[in-house]
Amino acid sequence: MCTLVVAWQVFADAPVVVAANRDEALDRPSEPPSVIAEEPRIVAPRDADAGGTWIGYNEHGVFVAITNRWTDADLAGERSRGLLVRDALDCESAEEAARLVERAVAADEYEGFNLLVADANAAVLCEWDGGLRTGNLGPGVHVVMNVGAIGRVTIPASWPERGEQQAENGRNVRESLQPEPGEGHAAWRDRAADVLGDHDYGVCVHHEEFDFGTRSSSLLTIDADGSADYRYADGPPCRTEFEPVESQV
Repeated sequence: MCTLVVAWQVFADAPVVVAANRDEALDRPSEPPSVIAEEPRIVAPRDADAGGTWIGYNEHGVFVAITNRWTDADLAGERSRGLLVRDALDCESAEEAARLVERAVAADEYEGFNLLVADANAAVLCEWDGGLRTGNLGPGVHVVMNVGAIGRVTIPASWPERGEQQAENGRNVRESLQPEPGEGHAAWRDRAADVLGDHDYGVCVHHEEFDFGTRSSSLLTIDADGSADYRYADGPPCRTEFEPVESQV
């Protein structure tokens, strides 16, 4: 996944509202969101190649998602990053999930990632490029991309122009998705869905010549009581409708 937008503690009745695009090789097999575990109950799509996931939530109201992180570091990638997301989804709180990530990178080496964990009480961004940085996010709209969180991006020396363009795209997304006066979370989520599929923002990508592009898109709302509404587009959001996920927590 390469674009992750979260409105955290922006709406009183929905502390976690997420809109996210997943960019991936077009031939990498995956399965749409469903209940993938019962204790705790977890809803997430599944990477049929490595067995992990890139986004999901659990019965405790914990949300976890990951993006690749562009870095100049030479990382072995001994373990799939999607399996780390799956591990974090077993946790009962965002803080517990962040501590799990700290232990995980000490035990195994992963390719670069930005991993966000959030619940009603905390939102923590874990950035890994051979060294781990964790930081709590404040209330507001946050955009995370391959270059990091908008406002504190790191442009890799190996991809300067590509990195700068992605950072600019992210700034435009964040500016456009600032909440409007009196706007509720459902209206904001609908605007976010439009932005994710609008090619003017550069976050719905099509690179068929490289067999790569936006494969799916997620809209996820976690209410103050921990209940959730998950809508999923099993294809690029510019031409794929968001459908309610039948399996919910």
